[in-house]
Amino acid sequence: MKESEKRRVYSAQFKKEAVLLVTEHGYTIVQAAQVVDTSEKNLQRWVKQQAQERDGKCLDADERAELQRLRREVKTLRMEKEILKKASAFFAQEMK
Repeated sequence: MKESEKRRVYSAQFKKEAVLLVTEHGYTIVQAAQVVDTSEKNLQRWVKQQAQERDGKCLDADERAELQRLRREVKTLRMEKEILKKASAFFAQEMK
């Protein structure tokens, strides 16, 4: 990949502001893409993604992070539950 072909990484704030040009300031996708120096395809994808997030059809970054945290927590709790079951069975056996 050539130096000039490296992928640019855009912050969430940058994407949000670019989408606002289209959704609230009346720019077309083409105009807004030129203003923020990105491709029309990128901007179309960002507009669509933000609309889906707003409509609750997909998770935003905070929700994804929370989902990952909750999944880790559930995994830990299930493991602890299994350990407690085995310990209970062991002590019940010892009591006989």
